[in-house]
Amino acid sequence: MEKQELLKQFAKPEDKLLVAKIYDKIKFTHTRNQIQTTSFLDGYEQTIAEKFLKLCQEKNFLLEGGFPEAERKMLFLFPDKLEDLFNSNETLQEIQKVKTEPKIEKVQEIEKTQGKASMIISKFIKVISITLPKELQGTYHHREYLGGLMKLGIEREKIGDILANEQGADILVQRDITSFFLSHLPDLTRFQKAQIVEKEITELKIEQTKKESMVILVPQLRLDVVLSEILHLSRSKASDFIEQERVFVNYELKSKNATTLKEGDILTVRGKGKYEVGEILSQTAKGKLRLEVKKYVS
Repeated sequence: MEKQELLKQFAKPEDKLLVAKIYDKIKFTHTRNQIQTTSFLDGYEQTIAEKFLKLCQEKNFLLEGGFPEAERKMLFLFPDKLEDLFNSNETLQEIQKVKTEPKIEKVQEIEKTQGKASMIISKFIKVISITLPKELQGTYHHREYLGGLMKLGIEREKIGDILANEQGADILVQRDITSFFLSHLPDLTRFQKAQIVEKEITELKIEQTKKESMVILVPQLRLDVVLSEILHLSRSKASDFIEQERVFVNYELKSKNATTLKEGDILTVRGKGKYEVGEILSQTAKGKLRLEVKKYVS
């Protein structure tokens, strides 16, 4: 399918711009035999990228953010001649799945493959590690770190996840801006006394994201119905949340109550948290669905 035909599959101007850039990078990857990457993509952009890559029948790619549960990820496009680096029995997408859904026997099979993929990824993603002085530890959160980075005039797409902790934060960034951050972050008042160093992604110590499981009863998988049960609201109140543009499904803003949810969907509600739609466990005698929902907890 030609470029213009592919672009017609996307309605929003920003989506067209993103997939046009990816198309050009795919062409460059295969003609020059070089790895190409995008900047960091948010969850919605990742969804658009994967849809486009499926249309292109492009299989030699990874979405990586530096650690398995990263929310912001870069798209890595690999040329065909790099396939020898990877286990011939595994596609890159299978590697990705194993990294996020580990199974002991599968991990053992492709351990070397993962190592090679991680080695390549570490050349493009670096970590800026900030350790605050004792008097400031515990006082800064995600917004303070992001606000500081934005003050330096850096585009958000250059920055991946920000992992704030009691002592400071680990910030994943594109390699090409690492030196800039190391030079200029100490100029900001909030970081003048902080220790700021560069780390490799292999040095990250990540706590697994915690999820609390709940079971709700719903007559159907409509967005407003599921939302009302999760948040213990009336249907009209849940509809208000949707109308106020506070509800996202797979990081895409949703404005219709009748949107149908499915297993694996990520439901984000501004001010109320983030949830993953689980499986339908069973059906009651009256036809209601027993639906598992997992809430992300910090």
